[in-house]
Amino acid sequence: MAAKKDYYEILGVSKNASKEEIKRAYKNLAKKCHPDLNKDNPQASDKFKELNEAASVLGDDKKREHYDQFGTADTSASHGFNASDFSAFSEGFDMNDIFESIFGGQASSRKRRSSRGEDLGYEIEITLEEAAKGVKKNISVPKHEICEDCQGTGARSRDDIVVCEHCRGTGVYMRQQRTAFGIFQTSSTCNKCGGRGKVIRAVCQRCHGNARIKKTKKIEVTIPAGVDSGQRLRVAGEGEAGDAGYGDLYLIITVVQHDLFERDGDDLKLEARISFVQAALGGEIDIPTIDGKVKMKIPVGTQTNTIFRLAGKGIKNLRGYGSGDLFVKAVIQTPTKLSKQQKDLLEEFDSLDKETKKGLFDKLF
Repeated sequence: MAAKKDYYEILGVSKNASKEEIKRAYKNLAKKCHPDLNKDNPQASDKFKELNEAASVLGDDKKREHYDQFGTADTSASHGFNASDFSAFSEGFDMNDIFESIFGGQASSRKRRSSRGEDLGYEIEITLEEAAKGVKKNISVPKHEICEDCQGTGARSRDDIVVCEHCRGTGVYMRQQRTAFGIFQTSSTCNKCGGRGKVIRAVCQRCHGNARIKKTKKIEVTIPAGVDSGQRLRVAGEGEAGDAGYGDLYLIITVVQHDLFERDGDDLKLEARISFVQAALGGEIDIPTIDGKVKMKIPVGTQTNTIFRLAGKGIKNLRGYGSGDLFVKAVIQTPTKLSKQQKDLLEEFDSLDKETKKGLFDKLF
């Protein structure tokens, strides 16, 4: 024998609860337990039916009186509703209209919202010189554009766009069911017009009713000075076409590695090879920069790996805060092949250097 169900406990109300309290309790629990909102919970359907059963009994005065007296529902009563009354609500249940017009509320006439087109990404490679000075590039982007023949309507002509008879132009299809508490209403997006409120009798021959066509568009884009790899630049309105306008195009920048310069933010680094004589005697050497060659002074006795700073000879800041610097590391180049005369001169130099160091040592000690 099946155990007696406590409908008051199922709805979480006391035995003295008013019809309004029962109605409110059912409304709150039904929102939480509707099967369409709990698709991963296999017990949600049984719980929802149990709630309906409890509400159908306690919401009807005659059934409730019979239940309170005998502990069972009065199945002969013609008022109220039973557990099967709510089976229709599972069909086309609209997440956006969850019990919006429950128990006699006003029906929603909200149409489907128009949306802008999707954004697109485009990877583009530039040189370090282009990144430093800025550049204009012509690119070809495959994307969907508004159909020129129908101007984005999808119809052969304006006269072929008519009001949807299924939803009468509201974009929403309503269901109603009479209950002990009043008229229970649910709404869902009209499946005939997709929520637009209008349908097309004859479609455009070019886009076949899609309102968009696939094209490859040539676009001139401006890349400002100072960009770096990984940065994204927005080109407004050059994305996909949508009902409410175009999305945006995002350029994803890659700066190709340079043969001479190493980039560090807005600064540049460079290695300059100098001879032993230049390092010892000093002088000027030509240094390549992003804007051309400049003269750089080498002090007498420069040691290898000494770093010199050329202010403002780096990359322009993307936000306009000046320019970075160029850091030049002097690397003394040791000759690998020497003539006899060069060897003799170096040996003589070494001998003189030893004599100098010996004299200095004698003075100190």
